[in-house]
Amino acid sequence: MSSSKSILKVLLPLLLGVVLVWYSLSQISIPKLIQYFKDANYFWIILGVSLGILSHISRAYRWLFMAEPLGYKPKFANSFMAVYSAYLINLTIPRAGEVARASILTNYEGIPFDKGFGTIVAERLADTIMLLLIVALAFFLEFEFISNFFLDKFNPITLILVGVILIICALVVYLFIMNSASKFALKIRTFVKGLIEGALSIFKMKKKWAFIGHTLFIWVMYVLMFYITTFALPELQNISVAAVLIGFILASFSIAATNGGIGSFPEAIVIAFLLFSMPEDASRAFGWIMWSTQTLVIIILGGLSLIYLPIFNRKKV
Repeated sequence: MSSSKSILKVLLPLLLGVVLVWYSLSQISIPKLIQYFKDANYFWIILGVSLGILSHISRAYRWLFMAEPLGYKPKFANSFMAVYSAYLINLTIPRAGEVARASILTNYEGIPFDKGFGTIVAERLADTIMLLLIVALAFFLEFEFISNFFLDKFNPITLILVGVILIICALVVYLFIMNSASKFALKIRTFVKGLIEGALSIFKMKKKWAFIGHTLFIWVMYVLMFYITTFALPELQNISVAAVLIGFILASFSIAATNGGIGSFPEAIVIAFLLFSMPEDASRAFGWIMWSTQTLVIIILGGLSLIYLPIFNRKKV
């Protein structure tokens, strides 16, 4: 049973990605998409890619602050290569990259797997908080637009009823989890407790402000990378900040839906940009340009990292 679940976890995102690629390419002709690639201004694309690399350099350096309280001083080069190796592996098997990253740090830095993996989970928690803050910022800046959008699409009474039902359901689930002695409830309580402890542990670091500074830098680079790359297509040069934020948010969530966002990334951007009346073909082309260039960098640097890791650490092996 467990092996069947593991196979499904690998195959379902891949299958969904294939379906979404087919759908996306059915909405725009291949020659037209190729023409968008040819006409794009690659100065902005390269600048966007550079900002993405800077964010990953910062991510690799940020992790050193988490290893220090454990009593380890890993090499920055190993941390950097572990980050890109993890991204590459995530393209093939969703969420396997974090396990691979912890394994790399165990092999080449002698950090116990459970401790290394724990720090990576805490990192992901910090990143989740940043993404939620960006969602909150987008909602704050575009409250009128978002509220009007839902009011136009749905009856206000229906929205109120749905809100009340969701609150009641959330309250029931909360009471069940807090009071139940079932294994499921215990697992949820333990998981939530771990998340809270992980978040609070960030503030117990000796260099917590450096960690927070790098976290802010990483996500500013992510958003700037997304925004700067829109300049590559003339049709998107008048794009609003709201469209960029909503597009960035949906694209970020799409990466978790399929292997590295294949198929889902361009379509998430189309959904976001169409809300702001941006041209559909240009939006879809931007999604493919953004996804393919970032993925190409991950394949190149991730592949080189996997090759060079044993060479760089040959004295230890």
